Amino acid sequence: MECINAKFVSQKISKIRWRPVLSSTLQQPDIFATGSWDNEDNKVSLWSVGEHGYSKMDDEFEGDPQLLCEYQHNGDVLGLQFLDQERIVAGSSTGSVTIFRHHQNSQTLSVAQHWDRAHHYACDSAPCTGVVCNSPEIVTVGEDGRIILFRVDHKGILRTIDNADSSTIHAATFLRTTEVLTVNSFGQLKLWDFRQQGNEPAQILSLTGDRVPLHCVDRHPNQQHIVATGGQDGMLCIWDVRQHSMPFSLMKAHSAEMWEVHFHPSNPDHLFTCSEDGSLLHWENSTKSDTPSFLQGGRNTSIMSRSTVMPAGGNQSLTSSWLGGDSSKVHLEATHMLPTQTLPVNSLDVLGQCLVCGTDGEAIYVNKRVPV
Repeated sequence: MECINAKFVSQKISKIRWRPVLSSTLQQPDIFATGSWDNEDNKVSLWSVGEHGYSKMDDEFEGDPQLLCEYQHNGDVLGLQFLDQERIVAGSSTGSVTIFRHHQNSQTLSVAQHWDRAHHYACDSAPCTGVVCNSPEIVTVGEDGRIILFRVDHKGILRTIDNADSSTIHAATFLRTTEVLTVNSFGQLKLWDFRQQGNEPAQILSLTGDRVPLHCVDRHPNQQHIVATGGQDGMLCIWDVRQHSMPFSLMKAHSAEMWEVHFHPSNPDHLFTCSEDGSLLHWENSTKSDTPSFLQGGRNTSIMSRSTVMPAGGNQSLTSSWLGGDSSKVHLEATHMLPTQTLPVNSLDVLGQCLVCGTDGEAIYVNKRVPV
């Protein structure tokens, strides 16, 4: 735990995201954004863990992350995603969607674009529950069952899929440039292809006979057909959207709702989850050895979870270690990444060796030594 730094920020953190780093550099991320919720005044804030927070001599912690700038946000921040190095998109409980621009010279935030009540019911606004970006496109989902497609610097809404769902859509992820996968409160995954007209999904996946709400979804960074989801029952599910209507594997991850799941963007054998139960877990997929992970030694693992693999069917070639053909060799180590927590961990992000998370305990945790 010596690598973890806690910063108390006097606001409940609902979303936290690293600013992307330029692919041409090998630098570690040094700026992240947070959004707050359930506070009298909610904010979108930018923080630095660069030279202000760390010693250049030995790269050890010298102090807390430093607040660079912030902007008051109307409503709870329910979605937050960097569009590029300068712009970040926020979705609000008021139904609005806002693009903020970071001015690095003056260290200020300003509103670059704003869509008021993008998500709404007939007589009232509806919370925007999720934001996902694939520049120049932005997709938002909401409690109103709508999927909305925006394009940066385009004043209007590019496309709306009305009645995409009869239940709340909780989250979305881009599979490809024109394809988005959503998860809803009926426990379904729906694949949408924006090249197709109409309001019908191209594909629907679900747990048979189960209507456990799904709260989060993330796509494998290298193999778009592999996705991970988490939901109200705390289960971690791995899906192959090419082949099956049911998840390939199910793992008991948390004792309460799982709020976010993220594959490591450059080393996807590592995956991270956070939960209402106050825990943040680092999952490592160890299919390289026939020895069960709890006998390999060398790591202080708090949990060892062997996946319960659903029938895969067929003899298709499965190249990902998350979809190992022999279920007896699929082993996952789960390591607790935080000191003992009691309040919910609402959001996390990982980039390079750097992990951040935000909690209802009004704290941000930063770890710059994640073993990936």
